[in-house]
Amino acid sequence: MPDPVSTASSNAPMRIRARGRSFLALVLSPEAPLPLWLDGLDYQVARSGGLFTGKPIILDLGLLSETTPGLVTLLDDIRSRGVRIIGIEGGSRHWPAVAHWDWPETLDGGRPAGEVEIPEDPSTNAAGPVSGGGTLIIDQHVRSGQSIQHMQGDVIILGSVSSGAEIVAAGSIHVYGTLRGRAIAGVGGQSQSRIFASRMLAELLALDGYYAVTEDIDPAILGQAAQATLDEDRVRVLPLPV
Repeated sequence: MPDPVSTASSNAPMRIRARGRSFLALVLSPEAPLPLWLDGLDYQVARSGGLFTGKPIILDLGLLSETTPGLVTLLDDIRSRGVRIIGIEGGSRHWPAVAHWDWPETLDGGRPAGEVEIPEDPSTNAAGPVSGGGTLIIDQHVRSGQSIQHMQGDVIILGSVSSGAEIVAAGSIHVYGTLRGRAIAGVGGQSQSRIFASRMLAELLALDGYYAVTEDIDPAILGQAAQATLDEDRVRVLPLPV
């Protein structure tokens, strides 16, 4: 005779385990004239390398109208640049110019987090912790391929940030070591946020959506203790007082 307990257990539905995971999506807001905006997108991608690779992107049509020249091909133009569109907002499916678009399903529940570039090394899918609230302290080196995201405060790294690593923070970023990777601060529109490093060799620095790459940093400051601050829509890298 079969064991009644075993039979009941085998007929019970398997328990499904689910875990939450947060991703930071970038919102692209095209502006007319669209050919010039696409040129600007090409320039930004060329400077930053893999800027949108593997990242979820939402296309916001709020700055356009249904009669904007170039709107018919805009979605294909963006996707041809390797940008992955996961949602579209700010426009209408009923606009004749977008009636033929392969319109992604609407995503609900997201919180606005400002306009910010979110670069990632396309050669790796490694990730690090995603956190929110207060100050996040990382007491070790951040290795190449890791991505640390903290959406509600500062990030303090008690070590170095390797080339190919990424730190994203709503507030300021403090690196008590060498910053070789990418640091994106002020994500929630906090323009007063700064990026500090004991040794500045960053691949990319971004503050409230404005960014600078290595070539924009004064060679005399490279390798020195420095800070990045936003000054009239420009990221400036300055030496730290000794």
